Amino acid sequence: MIGQVILDPLVPWVVLYGLAALALGGLIVAVWRRLSGWALRALAALVILGAMANPSLQRDERDRLSDIVIAVIDESASQRLSDRGAQSTAALEHLRAEVAARPDTELREVVLGDGADNAGTELMTALSGVLAEEPQARIAGMVLITDGRVHDMSAAPARLPAPLHVLLSGRDGDWDRRLVVKNAPAFAILGEPVSLTLRIEDQGAAPETRFVDLGIAIDGGPPLAFQMPVNRDVELPIDLPHGGLNVLQFSTPAQEGELTDRNNDAVIQINGVRDRLRVLLVSGEPHAGERTWRNLLKSDRAVDLVHFTILRPPEKQDGVPVNELSLIAFPTRELFLEKVDEFDLIIFDRYKRRGILPSLYLESVADYVRAGGAVLVSAGPDYASADSLYRSPLGAVLPGAPTARVYEEGFTPQITELGQRHPVTEGLDQVTGRTVDEDGEGPGWGRWLRQIDVEPSAGSDVVMSGIDAQPLLMLERVDEGRVALLASDHAWLWDRGFEGGGPQLELLRRLAHWMMKEPELEEETLTVEPTGLTMRILRRTLQDSVGAVTITHPDGTESTVTLDEVAPGRHALSWEAPEVGLYRLREGEVETVIALGPAAPREFEQTIATGETLGAVVAQTNGAVVRIEEGLPSLRAVRAGRPAAGRGWIGLTPRDAYRTVDVSVMPLLPEWLALLLAGALVIGAWLFEGRRSPRLRDAGATRGR
Repeated sequence: MIGQVILDPLVPWVVLYGLAALALGGLIVAVWRRLSGWALRALAALVILGAMANPSLQRDERDRLSDIVIAVIDESASQRLSDRGAQSTAALEHLRAEVAARPDTELREVVLGDGADNAGTELMTALSGVLAEEPQARIAGMVLITDGRVHDMSAAPARLPAPLHVLLSGRDGDWDRRLVVKNAPAFAILGEPVSLTLRIEDQGAAPETRFVDLGIAIDGGPPLAFQMPVNRDVELPIDLPHGGLNVLQFSTPAQEGELTDRNNDAVIQINGVRDRLRVLLVSGEPHAGERTWRNLLKSDRAVDLVHFTILRPPEKQDGVPVNELSLIAFPTRELFLEKVDEFDLIIFDRYKRRGILPSLYLESVADYVRAGGAVLVSAGPDYASADSLYRSPLGAVLPGAPTARVYEEGFTPQITELGQRHPVTEGLDQVTGRTVDEDGEGPGWGRWLRQIDVEPSAGSDVVMSGIDAQPLLMLERVDEGRVALLASDHAWLWDRGFEGGGPQLELLRRLAHWMMKEPELEEETLTVEPTGLTMRILRRTLQDSVGAVTITHPDGTESTVTLDEVAPGRHALSWEAPEVGLYRLREGEVETVIALGPAAPREFEQTIATGETLGAVVAQTNGAVVRIEEGLPSLRAVRAGRPAAGRGWIGLTPRDAYRTVDVSVMPLLPEWLALLLAGALVIGAWLFEGRRSPRLRDAGATRGR
């Protein structure tokens, strides 16, 4: 219980001060004139003024409040490296025991995980939050159990009410290796090298190494091996292999003793854009569909078209020399021997052997296909003749052999069962908006009026059929290249709108992109569409079913998921990932990689434990940074403003906070007593003055005589 005197005036303080001044003035006059009884009257005035000031005795009933020690425990991803988790657990248990041994002291614990959206370790934000919730007058100290890798120092409190200490996890001999990719563009032109800056840097007590292994994989394929210098920026030119999305993965193998391999990989995604598409169109003779092919190709400004048409075949002999049949000599040798590999696509439209292109040229085209080129053959009656292109060196790479039979009748092209799953023809019947014929069968397309009977090769895929389900469109991979055979020369009827027409432009676009190996038109693909931590897994296949997909997490653990069939040849599933980082997905022989957030999260950019980041904030409070591996400190009480750390100990500032539970107020001078005292003093002064007044008169009379 604590008592104190308080004043609660009955009148405003201004009035009270005025009355006191008036009483003091009267007292001075009385003393100056030597009036009797002035002392009693002064006491009476003092009693009256004191009563008006209303003095009271206030007694407080108080309960002592305990001191609060705040502990922020960092459990972010970097704290799970090596034995930091065990160190932090031991430090927390020790701190709990030390606080429990101190009287009137309690511990407030705050556990901190990874920040949202790859924000890293938001330790200062957590500290500010708990300080806002606790009364500042009770906080005796703050302890941070962390590796010191803090990413929100700008959020540090401007003023801390007590000493701040850091118990630092990690070990002095830790080291780590990190792979960094800089200057990665989102888009790049095919055929033009992309310059990336790579750096492999060693952190901490790393062993002396000049060069390390580097693997570069594209679209989940087998990695290419290189040697990279350590702690140096290296400019690396890369040519994108195809248009569309290119996923490039860079990795360096983990070494023994390294803290983590989570930052040994980097994944970048670059969209390959074709600057120009170079197409060589070889027309065997003028016909109604020739201009349609030309117009379709020229309608795309990104296409550079070289059109070679045989206007006057050799059998039309009229004595005119062959070298004078054109305005300029056509550079056939240059096109078909020297620069054939510069074309992205070669189209033979109703071409047959007439001696214009020697077998050597056609053999060069076949080699061009095997080396990765693309050839599309639009076959007419010429393909079924004795001079068929199939009976040339090019026939070795074509997907169908002619039977010499030609159907001259109308038919509606159909998509085969395999074609419903193949990316070239999948959903093609929905492009025109007419899904079925009037009789309810087949796509709502116009008819074609001629088809060449062919026998597909063993390795070809028949994706469209015609009369009596005979093969109409065949696709085949030949070594590194691709070929397509369209067993009709009447596709141009769709472009002319015959009987409603059909999706000739879309079919040609897909054929060209498939033959140029665009990833979006690959038959066997495993792709991932990330949205935050959710990945939508898409598996395209020509098979009837697919197996389970194995997902390898950033920490090396694996999960297995089963996809649902959403369309013929398409299987999909949405899967919620537990954390950001690099994921590898595999189904059968198909693999892919995807980075949710950065491949190496912010927590793994710098992994070596350090007290430098928090050192300035700790020094402002006279606290200390103590390595856990060097021993855990005891707790001591220190006065505010004094050094709060020493050898083997850290300090807390006792706050002596209390809570008032009851307040009682008792007047020191009751009203009746004040009135009685004031009246007695006034009466006493009057009586005293009355006794002294006759003497004064007698003394005056005596002096007069």
